[in-house]
Amino acid sequence: MAGSMINAGKLQIGVELYQFATNEALPGSGVDPEKFWTGLSDLVQRFGPRNAELLSTRAEMQAAVDRWHKENSGQASSADYQAFLSEIEYLVPEGPDFSISTTGVDPEIASVAGPQLVVPVMNARYALNAANARWGSLYDALYGTDAMGDLAAAGPYDPKRGARVIAWARKFLDDAAPLASGSHADAIRYQVQDETLHVELADGSATGLAAPESFVGFLGGPDAPSSLLVTNNGLGIEIVFDAEHIVGRDDQAGIADVMLESAVTAIMDAEDSVAAVDAEDKTTVYRNWLGLMKGDLVEEVEKGGKTFTRRLKPDRTFTTPDGVGTIGVRGRALMLVRNVGHLMTTPAILDSDGNEVPEGLIDAAFTALCATHDPGISSRASSTDRGSDAFISNSPAGSMYVVKPKMHGPKEVAFAIEVFAAAEELVGMAAKTIKIGVMDEERRTTLNLKECIRAASDRIAFINTGFLDRTGDEIHTSMQAGPMVRKSEMKAQQWLGSYEDWNVDIGLACGFTGRAQIGKGMWAAPDLMANMLDQKIGHPQSGANCAWVPSPTAATLHATHYHKVDVAACQRELANRQPAKLEDLLVIPVDSEADWTAEEIQAELDNNAQGILGYVVRWVDQGIGCSKVPDINDVGLMEDRATCRISSQHMANWLHHGIVSPEQIRATMEKMAAIVDRQNSSDPVYQSMGPDFDGPAYRAALDLVLSGVEQPSGYTEPILHARRREAKLALGIN
Repeated sequence: MAGSMINAGKLQIGVELYQFATNEALPGSGVDPEKFWTGLSDLVQRFGPRNAELLSTRAEMQAAVDRWHKENSGQASSADYQAFLSEIEYLVPEGPDFSISTTGVDPEIASVAGPQLVVPVMNARYALNAANARWGSLYDALYGTDAMGDLAAAGPYDPKRGARVIAWARKFLDDAAPLASGSHADAIRYQVQDETLHVELADGSATGLAAPESFVGFLGGPDAPSSLLVTNNGLGIEIVFDAEHIVGRDDQAGIADVMLESAVTAIMDAEDSVAAVDAEDKTTVYRNWLGLMKGDLVEEVEKGGKTFTRRLKPDRTFTTPDGVGTIGVRGRALMLVRNVGHLMTTPAILDSDGNEVPEGLIDAAFTALCATHDPGISSRASSTDRGSDAFISNSPAGSMYVVKPKMHGPKEVAFAIEVFAAAEELVGMAAKTIKIGVMDEERRTTLNLKECIRAASDRIAFINTGFLDRTGDEIHTSMQAGPMVRKSEMKAQQWLGSYEDWNVDIGLACGFTGRAQIGKGMWAAPDLMANMLDQKIGHPQSGANCAWVPSPTAATLHATHYHKVDVAACQRELANRQPAKLEDLLVIPVDSEADWTAEEIQAELDNNAQGILGYVVRWVDQGIGCSKVPDINDVGLMEDRATCRISSQHMANWLHHGIVSPEQIRATMEKMAAIVDRQNSSDPVYQSMGPDFDGPAYRAALDLVLSGVEQPSGYTEPILHARRREAKLALGIN
């Protein structure tokens, strides 16, 4: 769906995108419009053919792996398999040890461990919420979720539940900011005296913090501060006082809230969680990213019958304990942007032959253009003045952080680095301004992670593990090896534990400590916060200095884990363990018995089909790339293309090996479509898939399974994009 196009350079640009660049992104960037379009044309001509070659290599390697499995079914040894992968250069030789040399990295990336929010940048409200989630109310997070084991009853504030929240928070303060004697639960007054925090207890005694240096600032007067700021493990804790507040007025110390530094970083996602299929959609992506970089993104929000304007929170200034100096406190998460991978092309821009251009090239150019408006990157914007709400740059260190997904091996990482260098030149950025986050979510990247890092050693700022996409690629790569274990059993497989350890081991060996992030994946159940508090502490304990969360509330609760765990100390200890083994990563999760009962097989089909349909129907019909989708048990789970990829590839694998039939797939899809229709019955814009089962959303879900073996790397994007464009055309959108 090309829409109206405008010629610029040797390209045809979608009119919406052209107008956005001309009227919004280029003015104030210091980039000459004519040079931008000419340079973009050159970038496409230079890198487009190489992008295609890399994709061709992927296909050739997959075909070779398929042949090998067909010819060696159940006969070859692990050593034979590894030798074969080396022969076709799927595995590359590992070079000597080294340490990354990335410079100009903000402390939120280099040294501060904490939660990382991931949010679709197409939704301005979500993007603003994520950026503003740097600080969150611990009281609200506990009161409004099941974090304490149950949910609050509907209605007005419940003082009994409030007392439980206060007790939980006081215990947290005792652990994270302990007093030299006594408990915060017994405190009746907090004051600043002689450059230290003075705490009066109910028994008449006085004390201070066990670590006096952790008190770093206050607001208000020293005798009756309105706020106190302490730090632990590099994260801030703000104790807020307000005797007029509904909570503070009944609190013996007047404490109205405990605010935690929560989403230290936030990935503004232009990939897996968005449905951007044309020039109109891509313009929305770039416009929101531009607003975040300029600091002027706003959104009108209606809540509780009231309408208000949401905007980026300003930084704040606290008085230092001596009462003379000041300390600045960041009001927003440090923002990264996730570009798309190398696979997809976009109709938003056509080349001189009328062909769609690689979307990753366009993302690199346009997100970089928008980032020139960040005052930390460009001195041209350093005079930006917003009065009392002065906007300070996203990156005071002067860097732009691009998370690059779905790369297969070191050559693809090296290619991305060359593209970023060209994008810097295109928009006038200093060399190496753009830092890269390498998503370790494809098998060939995992196995060659050290060499992938080497290819980006002077720009890399982030690696992480992603169970869902990584499992999708594991299934697709080894499609011919046999039927895969049930999805619920996948997390217990040998390769997965080794994968999680391998990522950390290599990151530490390559000198990430104090320079770059090692991340872990998403908590997908935003309503199950008690479970998250119980389980997700394993991420910082594993040596990860960031892990993904689905909401600002989850970020606040997950932040408590980083107060309990000193990640830097964990990393020092883990650096001495026996590293994970390559051969363990090569254990393919096939079930050699495959002796499931008919009931077990159908349950697996039902679970996968319901998840696919629940996600795809919103993606195709409504353009929602990420949302909380009820699972088969009506539990809301955050779904994006990664969850869809593993479910569709798992069904395709069982179909390919005759565990199920095409007729079973179709029957299951129709049965589950009825359930998904029921689950969405209260949505006024929802379009039911039944009883005809011939709409683009239903056909997309069916295509993902029936054509799953043929999809490149098992990705869902080609089918979803095609069906979304079909749906938009039918609805007369764009």
